[in-house]
Amino acid sequence: MSNDIRSELRSLPSAGDVTTVTPASAQRVLRNTYALLGLALAFSALVAGVAMSLNLPHPGILVTLAGFYGLFFLVNKTANSGKGVLAVFALTGFMGYTLGPTLNAVMNMPGGSATITNALAATAAAFLGLSAIALTTKRDFSFMGKFLMIGMLVAVALGLGAIFFEVPALSLAVSGLVVLLSCGLILFETSRIVNGGETNYIMATVGLFVTIYNLFSSLLMLFGLGGNSDD
Repeated sequence: MSNDIRSELRSLPSAGDVTTVTPASAQRVLRNTYALLGLALAFSALVAGVAMSLNLPHPGILVTLAGFYGLFFLVNKTANSGKGVLAVFALTGFMGYTLGPTLNAVMNMPGGSATITNALAATAAAFLGLSAIALTTKRDFSFMGKFLMIGMLVAVALGLGAIFFEVPALSLAVSGLVVLLSCGLILFETSRIVNGGETNYIMATVGLFVTIYNLFSSLLMLFGLGGNSDD
């Protein structure tokens, strides 16, 4: 890890420092969240690039699920200490590794580089646009929480069914559903930070990172398999 990243990490306070919800503390949580999110995205992209260059195989659905939930539990366990920042990098690095083989597979498709570029641009546009809505309006989107949670559980169940039964059409439908749910989650999670519903920037960072990851992965599926089926 470079000296610049180390200095950025040292500048981040303990996630448990913010205890009283005020406009100033909410802004501090938001600022720390975006700082850590930027570093986590960069680190994850670096790991994904290494996985691509080494042509590493995908770990498989069981290892991916075990790794994700195990590291997520670690983040949750250490979220109120400095160790939580390291846990964030462990989780986001692992997710970057799982993304590398997927990117290689897309690159081998016709127009693969364009598919990745389009998915990346759409993800960035959606995140920036929806975040701007939540930040400028300061509207409380907490009412979407239960709907989004149920929707994601349904999407996971359908996604597993699409994998085991090998139904490409269902996979595309699930990807479209995840895109819509991810857009809702960006509004929901950003709104929680702005309105004081989330006071731990480590958990806020992980929530936004996972949402961005799911959005990008689903757009890759839609632009890749969806576009390929039209050829």
